[in-house]
Amino acid sequence: MAAVATGNGAFQEEEGTGGDAAAPQPHAPTSAPGARLSRLPLARVKALVKADPDVTLAGQEAIFILARAAELFVETIAKDAYCCAQQGKRKTLQRRDLDNAIEAVDEFAFLEGHLGACISAEPPF
Repeated sequence: MAAVATGNGAFQEEEGTGGDAAAPQPHAPTSAPGARLSRLPLARVKALVKADPDVTLAGQEAIFILARAAELFVETIAKDAYCCAQQGKRKTLQRRDLDNAIEAVDEFAFLEGHLGACISAEPPF
């Protein structure tokens, strides 16, 4: 048997012809035409960056990288908060799940004490 990469980048076991098979090479997932590279609106990210008085210019690559970093951050904290919700035998995230995730994960220590101010504050837009 040999592992063969499927179109979405996953590997699938397949009957081979025998002999020594080369190690499977991961392939980049193919994207559909018109697929977005970022799930966050880049114009909104750019507006947030420009709201900082210390920033004078921001290139498109920098905006894209910041948007991608924000996506990964939100995904990570959401997964950790969801684990906290599952421990309480729930599927719906609640504020206390975010609080528990922030307390449990050292990487989120910078958020301790700030989440309440962020949630109750008016959005900047």
